[in-house]
Amino acid sequence: MLTYPDLDPVVVAVGPLKVHWYGLMYLFGFSVAWMLARWRGTRAGWSSDQVDDLIFYGVIGTIIGGRVGYMLFYGFNQILDNPLNLFRVWEGGMSFHGGLIGVLLAIWFFAHRQRLHFFQVADFVAPLVPPGLFAGRLGNFINGELWGQRTDLPWGMRLPCAQFPMQCADQPPATLWSPPVHPSQLYEAALEGLVLLLILWLFSNKPRPMMAVSGVFLVGYGSFRFVVEFIRLPDVQIGYLAFNWLTMGQLLTLPMILSGALLLALAYRHRAIS
Repeated sequence: MLTYPDLDPVVVAVGPLKVHWYGLMYLFGFSVAWMLARWRGTRAGWSSDQVDDLIFYGVIGTIIGGRVGYMLFYGFNQILDNPLNLFRVWEGGMSFHGGLIGVLLAIWFFAHRQRLHFFQVADFVAPLVPPGLFAGRLGNFINGELWGQRTDLPWGMRLPCAQFPMQCADQPPATLWSPPVHPSQLYEAALEGLVLLLILWLFSNKPRPMMAVSGVFLVGYGSFRFVVEFIRLPDVQIGYLAFNWLTMGQLLTLPMILSGALLLALAYRHRAIS
């Protein structure tokens, strides 16, 4: 079995100022998205200013949407306890689904200003997202959050009880390590990040009907997320919503899968090349 490495979520601290790995992971994801957008933009006939504006709007939409979405979907009681908790982004707590809504609004705003069709921009953006998902899941791993259920598989990860007491709640008091659990953050990093990037990059490398790339993204992410949620522990403040297995993540992901399938059906019915 593997053991969780001694990772400090803080990269460097100077007085009250702290730089967290979680924040750097987002910076990495945005930087890779910008570089890929510049490369794709050249092929698509977009100017560098257009690409820069799009990434800027996307960053704002991701951060605001992701944080607001998390607090509404998963941590509403934290807002009631202290509204300033909404701004404590460095502690983790970003919702993909909230970030997606923020990015969709950013795409709409950019498309409106540039007089482009919404799905022209959405299809351009979709392959840029997985690197950020990959980096964000690594940030979850470093933060020691979003663990999976217990497992006997050889890559199951033992956690130090002193750092993760909830994982050791049913163990004897002197226990040092938890039973091995699924490192579900790494599963999601691989599937939502690397595998989805490969699928989207290969799929979008040829001319496709408008909405098709967006549809593949929604179906791909939604399917990967839905499957991993079966072994990922639900947020403790919410638990399972029904059937002792349905999670909030799965509930929010189902509309993505259905919407993606609808977009693909419409795309190949009308076949307007984006």
